[in-house]
Amino acid sequence: MASLFIADLHLDDSRPHITDLFERYLAGDEVRGADALYILGDLVEAWIGDDDDAELPARIARATRAVRAAGVPVYFMPGNRDFLLGQDYAARARLTLLEDGVVHELYGQPTLLMHGDTLCTDDVAYQAVRRQVRTPEWKANILAMPLQARRAFAAKARADSRAHTGSTMESIMDVNAEAVARAMREAGVTRLIHGHTHRPAIHDFALDDRPAQRIVLGDWYEQGSVLRVEPDRLELRGLPPG
Repeated sequence: MASLFIADLHLDDSRPHITDLFERYLAGDEVRGADALYILGDLVEAWIGDDDDAELPARIARATRAVRAAGVPVYFMPGNRDFLLGQDYAARARLTLLEDGVVHELYGQPTLLMHGDTLCTDDVAYQAVRRQVRTPEWKANILAMPLQARRAFAAKARADSRAHTGSTMESIMDVNAEAVARAMREAGVTRLIHGHTHRPAIHDFALDDRPAQRIVLGDWYEQGSVLRVEPDRLELRGLPPG
């Protein structure tokens, strides 16, 4: 018995070996024998809409459909790069969409699942942009644009993101400890799993005098990263691309 968690794959045509790794991993015995596969955001570098006719979304959908056909549910939580992914694509890829901040019980332990970007409250500039782009009006305006215009917009957004990352202190882009504690208190849990920061680690700490745990998923820029949760243990490990 095991549930698997991945995030921050940032799949993109510029790194085909990572897309290949994703496909191989989803076709492998670990995934096909799992109780569930969770993808906690930023599956792709940029999602421009469910009507994207590029090959990459089609490849992803084939891979996740095959996992679901094997009897393994595939849960997807949008991140900051793919929050425009909607019900049409989810149905095509046989993904079960999750709201950010949902609690799932994993083998008897309630666990808070997040992408993680809302926990980075010290990055005030990012949070302001996030609030703007998550409004229904902003989403509707973007999705009304022709595909080619959306591709150009996404390319500029990626360039702006790289510029922001390069000019912002790393500590500011990490999670805020009080934001983590607040989210866990509100959810009534002592375990949190999230991605976004690309800093894979298992953090043990005290939350209101109780043992607590925050697990951060790794990114897939150079290799894969998987969290395996079993009833009595968990393992966070890398996946070499070769």
